[in-house]
Amino acid sequence: MTRVKFLPVVAAAALAATAAFAAAPVKEVDSAKGKVLAGENGMTLYTFKKDTKGVSNCYDDCAKNWPPLMAASDAKADGAYSIIDRKDGTKQWAKDGMPLYYWVKDKKMGDITGDGVGGNWDLAKP
Repeated sequence: MTRVKFLPVVAAAALAATAAFAAAPVKEVDSAKGKVLAGENGMTLYTFKKDTKGVSNCYDDCAKNWPPLMAASDAKADGAYSIIDRKDGTKQWAKDGMPLYYWVKDKKMGDITGDGVGGNWDLAKP
């Protein structure tokens, strides 16, 4: 009898672990412009107008100022969140195909100082 009760508990724990593993490391936070997407660290995420779906065009100095939301090599796509291959061999999270980035001048959760920079950067919205 104990074994029968134990199996559903193990199965539920395995399912929860799989769901947590598969989820993109993104959450919603409040900003002066409403809800925005943020990384696990709470920092706002952005999209780059010079990117195309599934392709990042932000490297070198661009990536120093706009660090990509990197994905682990074993990360799995989840709903609207996909993983793109960067030309340097690393992987990056994308929402609706558009690569996601941080902005180095944002200092705390909810900062949105990168919105509109150079006419090329937009807040990532839920």
